[in-house]
Amino acid sequence: MTAVLEARNLAKTYETGGAKVLALRGVDLSIKRGEFVAIMGPSGCGKSTLLNLLAGFDRPTAGEVWLGGERIDELSETELARLRRRKIGFVFQFFNLLPTLTAVENVELPLLLVGQRRRKARTSANALLSDLGIPDKHAVAPAELSGGQQQRVALARALANTPEIVLADEPTGNLDSAAARDVLGLLRQARDLGQTLLLVTHDASVASAADRVITLRDGLVANETALVAARQVTPLLELEGAQ
Repeated sequence: MTAVLEARNLAKTYETGGAKVLALRGVDLSIKRGEFVAIMGPSGCGKSTLLNLLAGFDRPTAGEVWLGGERIDELSETELARLRRRKIGFVFQFFNLLPTLTAVENVELPLLLVGQRRRKARTSANALLSDLGIPDKHAVAPAELSGGQQQRVALARALANTPEIVLADEPTGNLDSAAARDVLGLLRQARDLGQTLLLVTHDASVASAADRVITLRDGLVANETALVAARQVTPLLELEGAQ
């Protein structure tokens, strides 16, 4: 399988109160197309820093980030924003839904930003929300949704553009156990359809759904564990093209 996302000798140093803090010390990482990878590790080990660098939300102090064969850490902010709209879906721990938009409007927004016609974007967004189990909440504002429902909307938004990879930062961290199981089931469904997933989690039960678990410690990859054999899957982009 082809690597979708790669980190090469990735390092990040922050300055706090005049002192330098080395958050990442040279991380090498390769995520293959259709793979579901979980990143675990103790608090402060660099998990969220790594995810933010891979998404282009932050810049590395050293090293390189490659997405779909293109080096992205040297792109301008404008180029990065354009790339994220087309190729990266991001699921935030605290949902980050726009409060002035309805659920369906939040989901259709990334489609509109890449130039899709409103009617087609609305149809796609409605279908995604129905597939994710909230068919009666399309016109509801985020504040009127439960935590599990908001995370479903956030996941639908991340999947809307059939991105090359979906990155998720503790996607079940603020949910009760029942909602967390539901969201985990949705991630499995996306994986089984060929979506590439990389998530940060502190929860071993969430990580157990992945194909591979990478453990960070003190800014370095401490361990990698393959949980299941590689699956034969059909990428979402191919499915969409066949429709």
